[in-house]
Amino acid sequence: MNRTLKAEVLIEALPYICKFQDQKVVIKYGGHAMVNEEAKNWIAKDVVLLRFVGLNPVVVHGGGPEINKAMEKMGKKPEFIHGLRVTDEETLDIVKMVLVGKINGDIVSKLGRYGGKAVGLSGKSGHLIKARKKIQYVVKEDEKIEVDLGRVGEVEEINTELIDILLEKRYIPVISPIGIDNYGNAFNLNADIAAGDIAGAINAKKLIMITDVDGVMADINDPSTLYKKLTISEVEEMIEKGIITGGMIPKIEACINALNKGVKSVHIINGKIPHSVLLEVFTEEGIGTMIIRD
Repeated sequence: MNRTLKAEVLIEALPYICKFQDQKVVIKYGGHAMVNEEAKNWIAKDVVLLRFVGLNPVVVHGGGPEINKAMEKMGKKPEFIHGLRVTDEETLDIVKMVLVGKINGDIVSKLGRYGGKAVGLSGKSGHLIKARKKIQYVVKEDEKIEVDLGRVGEVEEINTELIDILLEKRYIPVISPIGIDNYGNAFNLNADIAAGDIAGAINAKKLIMITDVDGVMADINDPSTLYKKLTISEVEEMIEKGIITGGMIPKIEACINALNKGVKSVHIINGKIPHSVLLEVFTEEGIGTMIIRD
């Protein structure tokens, strides 16, 4: 890239840097980008750069593939109902070990390597995520039946005090989606939903969902059918029509949840694309799908 082109790239970013100065951005970190070493590096660099140009990034991470791997090593078969992991006591221990003990520390170390001051947290830290047991139903032969997911929770309340203190001191909070109830019981939470709840509670400008696909597409096998911008009512209609299916449905529901809680825009981007976070935030064209309120 010649010097003039480099300057043009920086100039294109300038209005966005000004616009998002001091704004909070929640980054839900998941998928391929969590297991591929190159992707881990460029996402860490993107997050640190956001911090140094004046934004306030908060990272919320999942860890599904790593949890599956750890469970299989211990002779346990992962089981899911409606995309939620059935979590008995032993599985919860594995989830905590992988999310809090391994992945969270890895992300904090990576951010530190590129100059960021990151702090690892879980929902248990300072009662950050107050949770309750999730009641789940399935429909069998037109009958609604309650199923027990074990130690799976849903967010009841976000206590933002710790996040606010860290952001004020220019730290990057990195949060594992483990919640806690009033009796000290821990719960496994869906990371997408938790990220949306946190984004709403801290009044984030944006929620960026890092996934393994380019965004919402009319044809999942054809990247040229990517939708650049959608509204809540449009994505709801796409779910009804069967355009949005499978694992993308809970992601979209998490996006709608975040927007309804006050987040201005949600972005679904592909973590396999180098520096996708920067491209989405700081360029006119963007790279994924942006969803906004109607």
